[in-house]
Amino acid sequence: MSLFLLLTIVTLLAGVGGAGIGALVGALFRTDSNRTVSLLLAFAGGVMISIVCFSLITGAIQAADEISSVGIVWVILSIIAGVAILYTLNLVIDRRSRHETSHATSVGHPATHDALDELIHVDHLIEHQRNKDSRTALYAAGMMIAFAITLHNIPEGMTIGAGFVIENGHLLSTGMVLAFLIGFQKIPEGMAISVPLICGGMKRARAVLITAASGIPTVFGAWLGFWLGDTWALGLVVSLGFASGAMLYIVFGEILPQSVLLCRSKLPAFFVIVGVLTGLLVTFI
Repeated sequence: MSLFLLLTIVTLLAGVGGAGIGALVGALFRTDSNRTVSLLLAFAGGVMISIVCFSLITGAIQAADEISSVGIVWVILSIIAGVAILYTLNLVIDRRSRHETSHATSVGHPATHDALDELIHVDHLIEHQRNKDSRTALYAAGMMIAFAITLHNIPEGMTIGAGFVIENGHLLSTGMVLAFLIGFQKIPEGMAISVPLICGGMKRARAVLITAASGIPTVFGAWLGFWLGDTWALGLVVSLGFASGAMLYIVFGEILPQSVLLCRSKLPAFFVIVGVLTGLLVTFI
């Protein structure tokens, strides 16, 4: 099997599969499982930190050294670009959705989700039901979330493609591990899309298909990341640097704040450490 075909299959499983699983469990997921989800997120975040710092960034620096003595500047600029684009996309999603719930805009509420029902947007559903909004409003909310997350999936897919460039696609390669972690992260995203769609009157099967389809752009992002890194030396630096920045923002801007707020204790810190150590094993095994 060619590396490109393997990349495509793995990314499909991560993007479409992760979102699809989230859609399937969306209507059944218990919203009192904050602690469990918090610790899983913390562990995944730790693994991502390790992969980024000890694989993606080091690979970008090595490639940059072969270009010029100031190649590190390209690494830094690419990382900044990855952070900036993911931050902008998440800012758009938050501004489009936070106004729909009164508690999210209240004084003292954190800028990120502090409960599982917020993370999967069940709180938006409850707000619509409390206001006796029409099913059309719920449907529109679900489609809006689906569109925003679809755009968000492209740079995430680039991280998988970049990971495949610096490895040979074996079982514990950087790309394979990143695909698994991104697929895991997409489960709550799938829930966030499917819950309002189903409650808005859409048939469950159709809602699951639409939610799963929102993960398809992850594959396009993976192709782009792979193409950039496999074409020329500077492209490899940009691809790895951008992927590093995107993952760093996802971890420090989204995953870890959510994990701490969901659990509200120091326990997630230990799971982050375990995740970092696990990432070290995966990287250097």
